[in-house]
Amino acid sequence: MAQVLVGLSGGVDSAVAAALLVEQGHNVAAGYMKNWINAEGIPGDCPWQQDIEDARAVAKTLGIEFRVIDMIDVYRDRIVDCLIEGYRCGITPNPDVWCNREMKFGVFLDYALSQGFEYVATGHYARRRTLADGSAAILRGADPNKDQSYFLSLMTRHQAAHALFPTGEMLKPEVREVARRFHLPVAEKKDSQGICFLGQVKMTDFLRHYLPDAPGAIVDVSGKILGQHRGLHLYTLGQRKGLGVASPREGMAYVVVGKEPATNRLIVGWDTPATDGLYTRVCTVGTLSSIHEPLTVRRLIESQPRYRAKAEPAAITPLPDGKLRLEFQHPQRAITPGQICAFYDGGMLLGGGVFERATDPID
Repeated sequence: MAQVLVGLSGGVDSAVAAALLVEQGHNVAAGYMKNWINAEGIPGDCPWQQDIEDARAVAKTLGIEFRVIDMIDVYRDRIVDCLIEGYRCGITPNPDVWCNREMKFGVFLDYALSQGFEYVATGHYARRRTLADGSAAILRGADPNKDQSYFLSLMTRHQAAHALFPTGEMLKPEVREVARRFHLPVAEKKDSQGICFLGQVKMTDFLRHYLPDAPGAIVDVSGKILGQHRGLHLYTLGQRKGLGVASPREGMAYVVVGKEPATNRLIVGWDTPATDGLYTRVCTVGTLSSIHEPLTVRRLIESQPRYRAKAEPAAITPLPDGKLRLEFQHPQRAITPGQICAFYDGGMLLGGGVFERATDPID
């Protein structure tokens, strides 16, 4: 049996992951990753104290050791500061993906290995398999509505080899039933929503706490001034709500189709393939990570450009600078610099990377 440190978040998924490992006979301990406590006066509720107590209660119910691991400083450095700097530079980072790579299967995994554990387990809806050569593969979760493999796309081979996802083989209703069977105190607790560390804090409130408003012109694709925005960092490609400008076309709202940091202009248009800047087929992906062999030859794969998007056929071509040229078979909406693209071969996660730019807007 294996030595496993479970990352208990205070939610039902990680609690059931711990329960299943205990039932399987593994030597299990639990750790709560104390990453963020929202002590800086940002409006909203970050429920870390309740989460710790819920996690502690789960560990007590299961009869396993419980630890609180303080990672606030390194989390601020690797996730929060990078998030703020990304928005400052005009891109839209995904802190949930980076948190998995840098924290859960980075700092937390390093801690676990240093303490004699062999694996870190989480409540992610993904599946792990050991391949014939002994390496680990990550597959989509059994529940298509809850699959979270996208958020693991920047993991490394080393991280995958030491990761376990016990709930990934189950449907969400089954997870709730297991929680009730073990009489876990979080069996009926609602799932958390939103960014991994913000809790009920709105992203706009978070950003405005660190980045001052920088008003500028809202223009249409012809350059006509339509209104004023509050700061480019508060908007993302494809956004249609909260723009504050009315569209002259009945039944068609404006959407963000571009940002010009040099002129501080926010460009809006309509949500159609004919709108310059919103749809594209070819883009550049950098900051690559591979769970298996590096993607060093041209091939056809499936690429998922955002969490709730469908994985689409795309050809990858390695570039001399270590990046990839990604060519989708069909135009994709709102390819956004800073966001994550996950790569698949069927249901197997190959890895992923960060969108850097779109190179051929559909016009």
